[in-house]
Amino acid sequence: MPEPIIEADRVGYAYGKGPAALTDVSLAVHAGRNVALVGESGAGKTTLLRLLLGLTRPTSGVIRHAGEPLTRDRLPGYRRAVQAVFQDPYSSLDPRQRIARIVAEPLRGLGLGADPVRVAEALTAVGLPEDAGRRYPHEFSGGQRQRIAIARAIVCHPRLLLADEPVSALDLTTRVRIVDLLASLCAERDLTILLISHDLGVVAELCEHTAVLQRGRIVEQGATREVLRAPGHPYTKALLAGVPRLPEAAQPR
Repeated sequence: MPEPIIEADRVGYAYGKGPAALTDVSLAVHAGRNVALVGESGAGKTTLLRLLLGLTRPTSGVIRHAGEPLTRDRLPGYRRAVQAVFQDPYSSLDPRQRIARIVAEPLRGLGLGADPVRVAEALTAVGLPEDAGRRYPHEFSGGQRQRIAIARAIVCHPRLLLADEPVSALDLTTRVRIVDLLASLCAERDLTILLISHDLGVVAELCEHTAVLQRGRIVEQGATREVLRAPGHPYTKALLAGVPRLPEAAQPR
């Protein structure tokens, strides 16, 4: 099997002298196989995301990109291959900047320049008109703002998208549309997603593999169909018990 795009190998992390936020976490994301990381608030999902983004270094273990440890000198290439979309479409966009400048931010950070052709192409890919680039965030709805955030993430054609609760701040109808958009982008752009979510319906719709995080440890992982239909760990069973019924359109694949 080819090297994973990104891999956490027995990773641990503690904030200062406090208790461990993550312990012995191992997780791999391979191209074309979307992975979900699920767990309650405080399980360690955000801490792991920071490590995977290269914003923080693990206390123990190693994060690898394309088989090599993620070191400071490898971050520029990593930033091109891995981008992120965050939960709140209202706070993730600078209200003082026009959309074109916001979407071009990763290009400038990579030294590629604010290519207007790439910006227009990214906006079109997420279902927004090219003239959206001349407007400001306050002129768009929440769902449109999340599309803008996705356009910013895909403008440099990354291989992997780290999506942190990308639909949890949206209404149900808009959630469905954004999930459909993400699925289309995966199919059309050879994009792979690592999804952090508590919404098991979204997980079932988007991801082939699911890992369950409890108190900083992965307690169960495997094919999403198996994890959701026949969970083996009591914690996973408890998470599923809190979901009365998965929507028909989001049954595990």
